[in-house]
Amino acid sequence: MYVGVLGLDLLLGDVRSRKQKRSVVRPVVAELRRRFEVSAAETGHLDLLRRAEIGVSVVAADAAHCREVLDGCERLVAARPELELLSARQRVHRADDD
Repeated sequence: MYVGVLGLDLLLGDVRSRKQKRSVVRPVVAELRRRFEVSAAETGHLDLLRRAEIGVSVVAADAAHCREVLDGCERLVAARPELELLSARQRVHRADDD
């Protein structure tokens, strides 16, 4: 069993309130969950209005499938016109690694 983790650092467009930030980030998280059947949440930069971090995780039988799903998640977020993907960090762990 493998666990894949993806951290996405985002710069949001013209956001002036927490409500506007939520209206940008929540649909992205919901689409990741729906399209890729992954766990996803806003995980960082909670105190900044124009920045967000989204964390994504997936569990699969092989590492290649984890990477494939996480690559798809990264492409989906990078294609969103209302935000800019600053960085993406991907890691795949084998479950019995310590």
